[in-house]
Amino acid sequence: MSATPAIIPFDKREGFIWMNGEVLPWQDAKVHVLTHGLHYGSSVFEGERAYKGKIFKSREHSERLIASARIMDMVIPYSIEEIEEAKRQIVELNGGGDQYVRPVAFRGSEMMAVSAQHNRIHVAVATWNWPSMFDPAIKMKGIRLDIAEYRRPDPACAPVHAKAAGLYMICTLSKHRAEKRGYADAMMLDWQGRVAECTGANIFFTKDGAIHTPLADCFLDGITRRTVIDLAKRRGFEVIERRIMPDELPSFVECFITGSAAEVTPVAEIGPYRFTPGNISRTLMEDYVTEVGAN
Repeated sequence: MSATPAIIPFDKREGFIWMNGEVLPWQDAKVHVLTHGLHYGSSVFEGERAYKGKIFKSREHSERLIASARIMDMVIPYSIEEIEEAKRQIVELNGGGDQYVRPVAFRGSEMMAVSAQHNRIHVAVATWNWPSMFDPAIKMKGIRLDIAEYRRPDPACAPVHAKAAGLYMICTLSKHRAEKRGYADAMMLDWQGRVAECTGANIFFTKDGAIHTPLADCFLDGITRRTVIDLAKRRGFEVIERRIMPDELPSFVECFITGSAAEVTPVAEIGPYRFTPGNISRTLMEDYVTEVGAN
């Protein structure tokens, strides 16, 4: 049996990264250890996908990056058009095709304290190869989700509508716990014990031919989430955005999650609850592939 190929650490890869208006060789894109974004989580980012060299809904992601920064009291020193051009340039320089795209903005090293009024806002764009999806037959078996211990915070306690790095701390903890227990991911509840989302994806359920999904009022209203809701409505499916309690889970038939990384992925289990990936999940999975141009 051959050994599993070693994963190349991200700081050792080859290619190019756009950083503060310059295209740098991959390994030259560095920041100092005393960077505010590292110590205090003063960073916002996006997760995007390029299919056949074209970034899906690129401008929406750029607009959200700037909006997230504004919520975090950060002014990104580049226009949407400049960020868009940077993304296009780096996707092309890194070989085109199917790539994951990661823009990030963060406070620099000028001040090292909670207050960082005079810190420079750095911006970078990196991309790397990422095949578009698993074999559809494998995806239709459904993944297994744990139920996270940590909950999404009250909007009065955190900037929940920003895609801010600090908000992902509990996601990493929840994902690690789930993986150690043999699950692919974890479903998180909100601060009031209602179904919220997964650690990096939104969640949907089906019952009586309708699609139900939690209100995005304490977590990110994902761009993929909105895309899939639109695809479902085009198909004539009723989409109901509402409060969902965990004790409702046994009443649902199908479950699937959505995100730039997850795309549309059916779910077979959430803790003790079982679901049967079926026609709605398959239809939206196929429609999403068509929508992003991955065929």
